[in-house]
Amino acid sequence: MQCACRALGIEPPRFMNYRDGSLSKVDENQAIKQVVRVVRELRPQVLLTWPPDGVSGHPDHVAVSRWAGEAFQQAADPAAYPEHQAEGLSPRAAARLYHIVVPRSVVEALEMIQLHTVPDEAVTLAVNVSAVWEAKLAAIRCHRTQLGGSPILDAPEEKQRLFLRTEHFRLAMDRPDSSAGSGRGLLALPEGNFFEGLEGNNL
Repeated sequence: MQCACRALGIEPPRFMNYRDGSLSKVDENQAIKQVVRVVRELRPQVLLTWPPDGVSGHPDHVAVSRWAGEAFQQAADPAAYPEHQAEGLSPRAAARLYHIVVPRSVVEALEMIQLHTVPDEAVTLAVNVSAVWEAKLAAIRCHRTQLGGSPILDAPEEKQRLFLRTEHFRLAMDRPDSSAGSGRGLLALPEGNFFEGLEGNNL
């Protein structure tokens, strides 16, 4: 993860000290508490996470999806983990929670039947990452232990680009007072902008 973050030029990851493959067995309340604490510390406008099926069905991805959904709700609740306020961490109501998704048409074109999909019309937002293609591949290569389970990396570049050049997201939750909408159905957002209509958005 540290290697991948360096390749992408972003902040280093925050580790929770859980073993890979064990997340479905840990104390979920403690895990959610840790995520809530980070949300209150970093105060993001938007959260991104796996969908409930984890895309591939990986138990760790499924667990993280639950934690992020609960943290999105609880980080805004002053009654949740009040001990955080003694550390100077006030409640934080992030505006939106997005799930990373894979459109059905992409999977059908590539015959990647092992992945869970969503109907194309359920995609809320598409982000074209062609401009940072090499950085994305470098980040993927950092995950050496995962490469054996990613046949797309052995595919011709045309197929790699079909799967990897655009990242797709579905809006899972948003705040009732956000100017973006109700969280039901699709938002009329420009391609690639998670923050359209949010207060303080300068994109």
